[in-house]
Order: sequence, then C-alpha cells, then structure tokens
Amino acid sequence: MEFEAVYEAYFRDVYRYLRALGADPSLAEELTQQTFFRALEALDRYDARKDIRAWLFTIARNGYYSVLRRQGRLTEAEEAAQDPAPPLGEALADRETAMKVHRLLHQLPEPYKEVFSLRVLGELPFGAIGQLFSKSAGWARTTFYRAKVRIQEQMEE
Repeated sequence: MEFEAVYEAYFRDVYRYLRALGADPSLAEELTQQTFFRALEALDRYDARKDIRAWLFTIARNGYYSVLRRQGRLTEAEEAAQDPAPPLGEALADRETAMKVHRLLHQLPEPYKEVFSLRVLGELPFGAIGQLFSKSAGWARTTFYRAKVRIQEQMEE
C-alpha cells in the first residue's frame, strides 16, 4: 500500500482518536500531521503483519503525551498509571446522550478511557488494542467491558 493511500485512509481516524484523548481541534490536527510524518520516517520499522491503524495510534498517542509532558500537564508516572459497545454506540446517535458519554469518558481513568476510545471511536479490534498496550485481546476485551459498565452505571445515575 502506498503511503499516500495510508494517509488518506487513516487521517480522519487518527484525528478522531487524538480528539478522544482530549486534544483540542487545532492540536489534534497538528499532531495528526506529525503522526504521519513520523510514520513515514519510521516506515522501514513497521511490521506489515500488524494493524497499521494500531501502529499509527501508538505514534499519535506518544506524540500527544509528549505535548502534555512539555506543558507540565502529565508526568510519566501519571501516563503509566492511566489506562475506554455496540449498544452504547446506539446511544451515541443522540447528540445529548453522546455529550454526556463523552464527559463521562473523559472522567474515566486510563487505560479504560483509551481502550474505550480505540474500540468505539477508532473501531479497532480487540487484538489490535491489546497490541498497543502489549497485552492480550482478552485484556483489551475485559478493559473495554469494565469501561462500558462504568459509563453505563454513571448514565443511570
């Protein structure tokens, strides 16, 4: 696959992922562009057997956390400690409900927030999410389920 095709296919996904992490629109756009620039530079190190979207999300996440650290908004210890379904996806169709879910999502601790975002917003399979965290697909599935339960419990309150 040509890199230009990768850029066109995944630019929006990377941008949405960065927005879900909490980046404002202008920062998300800048980081998305940086993500593809870094990916192009590191293309020789990409393992084609793995999901390219997961690889791009990893680059994007690292870039976002670097910005937060430079701004003094995130320490490496906080980053390490931080760790976000289809039925919930139906609720997201209602704008008011979607805003409430997004507010609740941003209150979740990591890795729940990120796993949930990768699954719902990034539409990644559990195997790819597990790879991002150097964990199993089962870990990703369990973490997603726990995040979903937390959000649903908060929605009921």
